Amino acid sequence: MQLDLDLRKTLNSGRRTFTLQVRLQSNSQRIVIVGPSGSGKSLTLKAIAGLLRPDAGYIRLDGRVLFDAAAGVHLPPQQREVAYVFQDYALFPHLTVRQNIAFSLAPGWLNPRPRHRDDTVEYWLDAFRLRALADQFPSELSGGQRQRTALARALVSRPRALLLDEPFSALDPALRVAMRDELDELQQRLQVPMVLITHDPEDAAVFGDHVLNLQDGRLEAIEPVHAMEVLAASPPRFDALSISRERCGRACRIDGSHPGSVFF
Repeated sequence: MQLDLDLRKTLNSGRRTFTLQVRLQSNSQRIVIVGPSGSGKSLTLKAIAGLLRPDAGYIRLDGRVLFDAAAGVHLPPQQREVAYVFQDYALFPHLTVRQNIAFSLAPGWLNPRPRHRDDTVEYWLDAFRLRALADQFPSELSGGQRQRTALARALVSRPRALLLDEPFSALDPALRVAMRDELDELQQRLQVPMVLITHDPEDAAVFGDHVLNLQDGRLEAIEPVHAMEVLAASPPRFDALSISRERCGRACRIDGSHPGSVFF
C-alpha cells in the first residue's frame, strides 16, 4: 500500500481551536498511529475514509486521488474502497450476524433479506468462525464475537485498505491479547493493508511496521519500542474529540450511526 497524505483541518468551538496538520508518505502494509486521547487520531482516520473533509491538502491511496483540495476532488466514502471498523464496531442491532456482514454487498445499502445466502458472505462466516452465530443479533454476542463480525463485514467487500479505530480497547485484557494475535495472523494471511490507531503500545509492538506518534495534531515517526515511553509522557487531551463532536456534523458522526460511516 502506498499512502500519501498532506492534510490540514481546523476545528473551532467557542474559544477552543484544534488544528490537525498531518503529512505522511508510507508504503508499509501496516501503519500504526499512536497518541493520547484528543490528539487527532480519529480525525485522521475519518479524513482518509471520507467522513471528514480537510480544509486543504490531498490524500492518495496507491496513486488514486481520494481528496485534493486544490483540484476540488473529494470522493464520497462509498467510492474510496476502504473499510472502516469503529471502536464500538457499529453493528446494526436489528440485523443478524449474516445480515450485518452482507450489508455492504446489498444494492443501495438496503437491508439484506434474513434468509438470503451469498457465497462471499458464507466464506467470511467460516473464515471468522461465525457460522454457528450467523442468525444471532449483536446483543447476543460477546465482545470478541462482535469484533469478528465487524471485521468480516469490513473485509467482505475486498477493500484496498482496512482502517481500524482502537480495535481492542473495548475488550478485557485476556481477550485483547487473543484478538490481537488473531488479527495479526489474519492480516498476514490476507495481506490486507491497514492503518490502525491506538493509545496502547502493545498494538504498536505487534502491528507497527511503520509507527507514527500524533501529538496535538502533528505526526512524527518513532520506533515501535518507544511507543510506551512516548504515550506515558503524553497526558490525554480532549480538544479534538470534544470539538469534533460539536462541529463535524452528520457526515462524521463519532458514534458511527450515519449509514455511510460503517464500511465502504
